[in-house]
Amino acid sequence: MQDQQIIALLQKRAEQALSEIRSKYGGLCFRIAQQMLDHTEDAEECVNDMLLAVWNSVPPHEPRSLEAYLVTLLRRAATDRLRSLTRQKRGGTQTAQTLDELAEVVPAQETVESEVDRHALTAALRSFLDTLPEKSRQIFMERYYFAQPVQMIAETHQMRADTVSVLLHRIRKKLKKHLEKEGFL
Repeated sequence: MQDQQIIALLQKRAEQALSEIRSKYGGLCFRIAQQMLDHTEDAEECVNDMLLAVWNSVPPHEPRSLEAYLVTLLRRAATDRLRSLTRQKRGGTQTAQTLDELAEVVPAQETVESEVDRHALTAALRSFLDTLPEKSRQIFMERYYFAQPVQMIAETHQMRADTVSVLLHRIRKKLKKHLEKEGFL
């Protein structure tokens, strides 16, 4: 089923939309949640939270890209879950490590200061990513959006893990300069 058809079902409040989302994007969402949380039960719970969030948010919202919207909702659910688990002292995960790596560059969003600032930061990040070569952009997104381990990224791109780590370090330095120039740091 096409994404626009699924969105139309959501707007009609047809529960079939959730089945279609689970069928089409459930595997992708589970893998992302699994990578972020390292626990199967927590990942399954995040996928369910994502389904509830999409059910509650599509009317009135109509996402341009259903896949990107679902991944965003999933990442929010997994981040919330991760914070909860961290408070419960259940140990570090891959996502905690990636968030720590970016913490020195990207301002924290602990409180929702303003929707305008969030959109401005998003636009600044997008404009920065547009300046990167395709391979660097892919590696950055795999690490910081999909929370993939450095070793997995290295294998995907047929590179050494330390080469990927150095590349990511350089990209973070460039990102910091870009955000300073844009007035975010």
